[in-house]
Amino acid sequence: MADGEAENQRDRICRARLFDAQGDDRSVACGDLAQLHLQDRHLLWVDLTRPDAKTLDDVWAALALPEPAVAAVDSTTTTPFLGKCGDFFWVRVVAVSGNDGLALCGQVLTLIGMRNAVVSLHDEPIPFLDTLLEREAAGSDIGGLSAESFVAALLDWHLTTYFGAVADFEIAVERLEVGILDERRRDSLPELRRLRKAASRLRRMLAPHRAVFSALSRPDFRPSESDQANAHFAALDTRYERAMDMVENTRDLVVGSFELFSSQVALQTNTSMRLLSFIAVVVGTLAVMAGILGMNFDAPFFKTQATGFWMAVAAMVVLAAASVALGRYRQWF
Repeated sequence: MADGEAENQRDRICRARLFDAQGDDRSVACGDLAQLHLQDRHLLWVDLTRPDAKTLDDVWAALALPEPAVAAVDSTTTTPFLGKCGDFFWVRVVAVSGNDGLALCGQVLTLIGMRNAVVSLHDEPIPFLDTLLEREAAGSDIGGLSAESFVAALLDWHLTTYFGAVADFEIAVERLEVGILDERRRDSLPELRRLRKAASRLRRMLAPHRAVFSALSRPDFRPSESDQANAHFAALDTRYERAMDMVENTRDLVVGSFELFSSQVALQTNTSMRLLSFIAVVVGTLAVMAGILGMNFDAPFFKTQATGFWMAVAAMVVLAAASVALGRYRQWF
């Protein structure tokens, strides 16, 4: 049982799949990487999730990874980066994860490309990598892609995480705006603060990638590669700009929500002031009547005693009720 658990753990740490353009795809044990003989129509993908030092050393030795690449991969920094050495190149990016558009977490993903092989390295499981492995498990023609094109595909999936985060963010904004328009809800500032922080964090996570994607699309990055791979990198840079535009728009969405909140608060304040003004007019009118009745004139009305008092009170009540009815009819409050 312990041996089976250890084997499953190794399978989760290191997953390797050999894609064959002829349709003969198969999984490969990471311990057998050194015995593989990759051909032109082959593409090896090795996915490493929080590997231990021995696993890393074995994979690097099997793939003959140069020292500059090993040093870059072993770095603990999370800043997006692009480097190359001979036929090897590596890129470090940060994918975004979150389930409601606000609780955003960064997941560092390092991709290493070489002739007929790609390695992906990350500390935590990344959903789109699992999805891709499951989707292509039944056979595919990915083996016809070059390593550069496959890295471009993985980076495109990486950008999709930002599109998904923006979509979740927009849902959160719409939910907030519906709440703002609800007359029973008063305080939306805490939610607006959360949205503003999320928009800023999303931009800080994506903006540093500009140097990486622009460098990938330049002709001097891989001048010996085919036009097809260069076209993939150029399309990837365009998609990055689209993602950046959408992330920039999240701040405008928050500003729009704040303006809606401000307008709603102003409308509620105006309604309250209108009601207070109406009450002041009615009470002031009744005060004038009471003042007139309190004048020291020897008028016959003042000799009616209790009857006159109740007549005055009734007149005030009728005047107040008529004023309220008129205000409701004219929708003053």
